[in-house]
Amino acid sequence: MGIVYKATYLKTGQTVAVKVLAPDLTADDKVAKRFEREMEILKKLKHPNIIKYYGGSSTAAQRFYAMEIVEGGALDDVLKKRRLSWEETIDYGIQIAKALEHAHAAGIIHRDLKPANLLLADNGVLKLSDFGIARDTQVTALTAAGKTVGTMAYMAPEQITGKSPITRRTDLYALGCVLFEMLTGRPPFQGETQPELLFKHVDEVPPSVRELNMEVPVWLERLISELLEKDPEDRPFDALAVQVKLEEIRKKVTQQESVVHQTLVGGASALTRKEGDPALTKLIGKKKGSKSKSPTDYTPWYEKMWFLGGALALLLGVAVWGLWPKSEARTYEDLKQAIAAAPEQGADVTAYEEDIREFLTRFPETTHAGEAQGWLDDAAVIEADRHATSTAKWNRNPRNEGERLYLEARTYENTGDRVTALTKYRAIHSLFQGHAELKAYSELARRRIAEIEPSGDLQNFVRAQIVDADRLHRDGTPVPARRRWQSLVELYGDKSEFDVLMRAVKARLEDAEAGMSEFPIQLTTPTAKEASVAEE
Repeated sequence: MGIVYKATYLKTGQTVAVKVLAPDLTADDKVAKRFEREMEILKKLKHPNIIKYYGGSSTAAQRFYAMEIVEGGALDDVLKKRRLSWEETIDYGIQIAKALEHAHAAGIIHRDLKPANLLLADNGVLKLSDFGIARDTQVTALTAAGKTVGTMAYMAPEQITGKSPITRRTDLYALGCVLFEMLTGRPPFQGETQPELLFKHVDEVPPSVRELNMEVPVWLERLISELLEKDPEDRPFDALAVQVKLEEIRKKVTQQESVVHQTLVGGASALTRKEGDPALTKLIGKKKGSKSKSPTDYTPWYEKMWFLGGALALLLGVAVWGLWPKSEARTYEDLKQAIAAAPEQGADVTAYEEDIREFLTRFPETTHAGEAQGWLDDAAVIEADRHATSTAKWNRNPRNEGERLYLEARTYENTGDRVTALTKYRAIHSLFQGHAELKAYSELARRRIAEIEPSGDLQNFVRAQIVDADRLHRDGTPVPARRRWQSLVELYGDKSEFDVLMRAVKARLEDAEAGMSEFPIQLTTPTAKEASVAEE
């Protein structure tokens, strides 16, 4: 889109960077407007972590603008040589989040956040640049609806599909990709072709950061996973929330530092200094040339060797006690309380899945194994439901046969055909109950059955479906009514316990074919009392 020159502002002698629209693109009205839009956006943004704009010119013959020059190069140059430590990643992540917070507050969504657009100043300050395809939500869009712009390795699913609006959370997904690359040296998704890469962003679960870099704190891994959620609503609320989380991660890791490590590397003490060391002489108060009194006569009790040795032993004991693995009972109680409190914090059992597995690994003979496995099963059900919802929302291919059948049943339920849905849910529940990999769908189906049939009486349920179809027919919509009756015959016509109801349904089909709007045999939806009597 443009060429960037190193230039000198003649009036002041200041060195700047000048971005000039490529000559062959000047005549392209759409490109020219986008270049001018970039200038207008930069005028709005004044922040230490965003490239500074000095001014520019836009004429029919030439368009350019000047900005501050950053000598440290781009972040992608650094990542080609090495991956960053988690400390550097958190520091840069906070700076990027601050830049995004400022831009989002001004109504600007960058849409092309990537290492190449993050410039490093000599003082370690990171600056966000290149707002060439940024979107100003306060003015008319230059990109047509449904069109895709951005760099594929960092594009959010909604950028690719166009099914959800582009929001500040779109930039947060790209931030997750950048943080992932800082820590691992590669973006979360890679592909041989562009379509393959795009489909991975839309369909695949990103790999674990800690699988590629075990030095990454678990809390940072969780935040990156949250940023890379497919559904924008599942990502952090905004860039400020990301800043807060990054700061909290840094504090948590600092608090976890080993007391023993600090003791061992904190420097020599009175116990480790040699006799004659000037520092030791100063420490214990020995005076040069004094022969009348021993050094201990001038040494306070709290500097005596016996006290220092005891204090160090106590310190090491406390450190070892603090680092000693928690007992089975304490680990179980802490885990149980955390899971119980999760809903109050906007979380669920899936947030503790890793901790539950660790508990079962450490204590394979625990008496709480059944309960812990139940937690894992609940987590699997929640994850399966979320993935199925996402698959349906983004119109993706189901990941397995269980998800395919479950979504099929749910489609029937959502369109009002609860009879067919119930039959399919029953089949899923029976089919996958003993299948370890698909057990979650069996449980999902069981829950839907319980929701559809709170009384557990299928006779009353079928009867209610017939009454509902009658209503549709009376209201002048005979086609849906006929379909409902036909579905009932197909599903329950061969079951003897439904003979009476099926005769009524078949009579309705015949009467409807003859043009009748009312039927000789009238049915009503059972009341709660009638349902109770029927069950007894």
